[in-house]
Amino acid sequence: MGTTDAAPPGPGRAEGEAYAPGGLLDVLSVAAVLLDQDGRIVLWSPQAEALLGWTAEEALGQYAARLLVAEEDVHLVLNLFATVMGEGESWAGVFPVRHKDGRPRPVELRNVRLQDREGKYFALGIATDREVLRHIERDLALSLRLVAQSPIGVAVFDPELRYVMVNPALERIHGLPAEAHIGRQVRDVLPLVDADAVEAAMRGVLETGTPLLDQFVVGRLAGEEDERARLVSYYRLEDPAGHILGLAASVVDVTDRHRAGLAAAEARRRLKMIADATVAVGTTLDLDQTARELAEVVVPELADVAAVDILDTVLDGNRSSSPPAGQPAVFRALAVAAADDLGAREAARAADPPGQIAKYDADRLVTQCVSTARPVLLPRVGTRDLLRVARDEPSAALLARAGLHSYAAVPLIARGEVLGVLDLKRTDHNRPFTEDDVVLAGELAARAAVCIDNARWYQRERATALTLQRSLLPERPEKPSGLEVAYRYQPAGAAGQVGGDWFDVIPLDEARSALVVGDVMGSGITAAAAMGQLRTAGRTLAGLDLDPAQVLRHLDRAAIGLGQMIATCFYAVYDPRDGTCCAATAGHLPPVLLRPGRRPGLLELPSGAPLGVGGVPFESVSMALAPGDRLVLYTDGLVETRDAGIDERLRALTEVLDTERLPLEDTCDLLLSSLREGNAEDDVAVLIAEVTPA
Repeated sequence: MGTTDAAPPGPGRAEGEAYAPGGLLDVLSVAAVLLDQDGRIVLWSPQAEALLGWTAEEALGQYAARLLVAEEDVHLVLNLFATVMGEGESWAGVFPVRHKDGRPRPVELRNVRLQDREGKYFALGIATDREVLRHIERDLALSLRLVAQSPIGVAVFDPELRYVMVNPALERIHGLPAEAHIGRQVRDVLPLVDADAVEAAMRGVLETGTPLLDQFVVGRLAGEEDERARLVSYYRLEDPAGHILGLAASVVDVTDRHRAGLAAAEARRRLKMIADATVAVGTTLDLDQTARELAEVVVPELADVAAVDILDTVLDGNRSSSPPAGQPAVFRALAVAAADDLGAREAARAADPPGQIAKYDADRLVTQCVSTARPVLLPRVGTRDLLRVARDEPSAALLARAGLHSYAAVPLIARGEVLGVLDLKRTDHNRPFTEDDVVLAGELAARAAVCIDNARWYQRERATALTLQRSLLPERPEKPSGLEVAYRYQPAGAAGQVGGDWFDVIPLDEARSALVVGDVMGSGITAAAAMGQLRTAGRTLAGLDLDPAQVLRHLDRAAIGLGQMIATCFYAVYDPRDGTCCAATAGHLPPVLLRPGRRPGLLELPSGAPLGVGGVPFESVSMALAPGDRLVLYTDGLVETRDAGIDERLRALTEVLDTERLPLEDTCDLLLSSLREGNAEDDVAVLIAEVTPA
């Protein structure tokens, strides 16, 4: 027969293919010797020559006992040979066979009797070097012991990726006995893991021979709800000749480490949310904005949909009282935020729109939340639970379509008072709300509730101050003789306070008119009240026909009497009979004079000290005004900003006025739109007077 080329290493070798040298039998170098019934050597394998040194020509025909056995062992060997040949019993053991060089060589020997067709008997001796065999046995025993006692799970797969061996550690990790593994594939044993990805990785190692180390795999075992984490490594198994035997996998259970890492990451996430909320919630004293900030900070990190609802009684300015148990609650919706997915957007439609008032019965969860001042947690929302979450049946149907599966609500409590509720829903999150989530939501709600409480009290105070201030400002004045006037008053933006700015047009004797603009320092009700007192005093003093400087001196004394109240004021008297204007200022910004055909300019007046300083003289200055001349009076809220100097802002004021001549009303609007910031922190008063032809 011709020789057969060895097939290259690879899985799925067909039967009959030859192995390349180097297999286990080659390592053992098993020698075969056949003796006839007289003890002569009739067959001698090449391995026997390699093991014992005798060539076939030297050994064939020789008595084995004389050639291979020392003199002192001949009798024993003959007895054993007779036993094997006579009784057919095999014999195995270690025997010192004589090498050609004369030294005894211990071999692992097995003798069996053979019979041919003619009834003749032969003795077959199979032998290998004892040390080689013992070395292999030790390696095998060590490997088996290590695999059996290792805390690391070990599995061996055949080339078809079927389990052929698992150790006890892997049985414990999988929760299945070895019998449930053997002959099966990963997808049969672990149906909840991504078997396609796992088998693809295993086949890659089987094909390339490159180990794949520490692959992080997370999945659930059958019958378990919690996920387990494992580090899996794959190695290709080959014999010494490179024949592919299959695949080995080592599995380390790192579930505890994984859960600890998840817990640490969750703790960091929660701390970040609290830190973000500290910065993001309460940036203004606007109630609606504060509620929106709270809703947005929890979406989508904590919930898919968040709503902030406040008890309607809270907004009346009195201390609210939670509805008694068993009684309905009336809420005003302040804010709704939803994640950017279909389910969340659908669920947000079921929430009350901001600004809407809604009444919730006593059996609703939000009502229970504010009635008991305790959080409500519904990890799994069932069909019957939807009506306890929603306001009515249509809203419940919306939530069902949105896939609402978990719900939580925490009360908004500030200074011991229940203000409302933070309502949280999950439609897309895989995990339901937990007690830890409720604790986090409670922490966020507690911080936000203080901001909401501050905002509602501020809004109440601001509304009161604004009402007071508007009541103290003049109604639309009568048209003064020889003048056309236009004016604006604009309170501070949402971030600011109501201030003490005022303006006035006061009719005097002999067709004259007094023009007044002032600004009480400070804000709130106190400033508004002081403004009202100074305005009233100014109107009274104007009726005494005093010089503007004298009026300011009297107002200075009045301001001192108000208790460390400081105010600026510009006071002018226009006489249409001779076209003169006499003016004085108490620390107020200079008016702008516009003359037809000329560039606008700031009036140069002795500045004087603000009202309330005391003891500082004021000086009146007279000027001539012609028809078409305009005086633009204003308070500092029009021009002062944090990021620009006052000189720069006054230049901006004159530049705005140095445009096409507009009607007075339009000019007022132009000044406010050009110079006034949308969220200014100070109120502003503007008064423009134009001299009309006689």
